Amino acid sequence: MIRQHIAAVAKPVRAIAAALAVATSFAAVAHAQEVLVMSEERILTQSAVGQHIAAEIQRIRDEASVSLESTSTRLSQESEALNTETSALSEAALQQREDLQQRFQAMANESVELEVERAVLRQELIATQNAAMEPVLTALQDVLQEIVDQRGAAVLLDRSQVVFASESASITQDAIDRLNAQISTTPVSRVRMNDEQRAAIRQQVVQQFVTQQRRMQQLQAQQQQ
Repeated sequence: MIRQHIAAVAKPVRAIAAALAVATSFAAVAHAQEVLVMSEERILTQSAVGQHIAAEIQRIRDEASVSLESTSTRLSQESEALNTETSALSEAALQQREDLQQRFQAMANESVELEVERAVLRQELIATQNAAMEPVLTALQDVLQEIVDQRGAAVLLDRSQVVFASESASITQDAIDRLNAQISTTPVSRVRMNDEQRAAIRQQVVQQFVTQQRRMQQLQAQQQQ
């Protein structure tokens, strides 16, 4: 999961590298001794503070998932029981049972709410990681600038942008070591979605649910033809 969010978190680091590169003419790339390469993903995931943030995000996810999984298990059991109870009823007979229709609707509503909470949690984890990374990115910017200055480099590129680079051009491990010396932990507090954000997520989930229900109804209609 953490790796899925690295791209979003790493954008500021790309901006750092881009700024350092733009500061000189592109002709400097022709001189290998003036070009340095780093892997932002390795720095963010293998540094001590990066691993600390990953562990804290996992802890928050695990704690929040307890109640969600409990609800999911209960809904699965109720759905299985209701399907067993109604398996012998025809569609016409089922339509006459208002009590069963209400139970189906209640389960559908709970299922939507469960998906909303899962979607909210995913967004909160992303926001939490981004917030925790802010002081890390600030420290990393200083580290990268220090290495560039000391090496007399004109350009710093991310490894994903390079087809080939010698080990001597890579500053990834050096950056990790220096970052570890500056910061090894940082506060990781769960960021909560506000009412407006939750409402937007709910709208999206409900729309997806409605679309799915329509597709199922269309398939059933086609099968009955």
